[in-house]
Amino acid sequence: MSTEIQGSAYHREMPDWGWYLGVVVAAILWWLVYGQLSAFSEWVTSLFPVARDSHTGEAIAFFVYDVPKVLMLLTGIVFVTGVLRSWFSPEKTRAILAGKRQIWGYPLAAFLGVLTPFCSCSSVPLFIGFVSAGIPLGVTFSFLIAGPMVGPVGLGLLYGLVGWKIATIYLVFGFSIATTAGYVMGRMGLERYLQDWVRDLNAGPVGDLPEESLTLADRLKIGLEQVREIVGKVWIWVLAGIGIGAAIHGYVPEAMMLKIMGGEAWWSVPSAVVIGVPMYTNAAGVIPIVEALLGKGAALGTTLAFMMSVIALSLPEMIILKQVLTLRLIAIFIAVVSTGILATGYLFNFLL
Repeated sequence: MSTEIQGSAYHREMPDWGWYLGVVVAAILWWLVYGQLSAFSEWVTSLFPVARDSHTGEAIAFFVYDVPKVLMLLTGIVFVTGVLRSWFSPEKTRAILAGKRQIWGYPLAAFLGVLTPFCSCSSVPLFIGFVSAGIPLGVTFSFLIAGPMVGPVGLGLLYGLVGWKIATIYLVFGFSIATTAGYVMGRMGLERYLQDWVRDLNAGPVGDLPEESLTLADRLKIGLEQVREIVGKVWIWVLAGIGIGAAIHGYVPEAMMLKIMGGEAWWSVPSAVVIGVPMYTNAAGVIPIVEALLGKGAALGTTLAFMMSVIALSLPEMIILKQVLTLRLIAIFIAVVSTGILATGYLFNFLL
């Protein structure tokens, strides 16, 4: 990262107090705008000559809501992690999580994911922030898997649909998949399959001055530079990924899914995963489909495998991740997580 220097300090266009005031004002505006995104998406959708409950209306509302949401999350999270990174360089972060202590990073990251009410694309900004901060790749994958798969919204809705016992078992399986998959991927030494610019970001210094000489205003500027660098590289892929997701969300062929997944044949579980991966919706959006599948007689394990694949391995998520991970690493990620999902589906069908 390049930062202009004048004498022994950063050249700033404004005094320190201007940076502090600007961050406070920006945070307030961010919060106010974020809270109005749902109403904004409904207003924009109403401007189009389509019925709100039509396929096209659903797709438009989904796109208009999700694009600013994900970009705002990406901007905020990258800024915060950029500021924190000025205190904790990638080398320090890796040192803290090295050795025996790193083993606790996987369940802790999965636990953080469970507490995070984000869909898969909304979890990507945090994932990018973790990776850019030098947190081990396997640990970040534990978060990326757990966040959408077993987040609080999905668990709450699943509890209302199938009861606390099955919801709890689902939580245990999902948490185990996230922790185990992250650990396996961490042991595989996959950092070399990150995109070059991410590796360069981790290898480079956080600033041009020694960490101990940086003021808080200097660190805020580092956070802003991180936003310019990272968001500037991935924003177009956020639009592309969510655009595909919106189309799928609005035009998903539910009748076809019911026909394929309505039985208990051995191939129903892998079929459910294959069908779920190209789709995109959040936990709240997939629960009605789960309810319809169960009502049509689909096996519980098959249905839960479908739910897991939709919210943990969505195509739009993979498109956005392509700017951070190479295709080989994405393929490994899909293979490891799919294995866990298949195991969960078969076990649920066997036990229940």
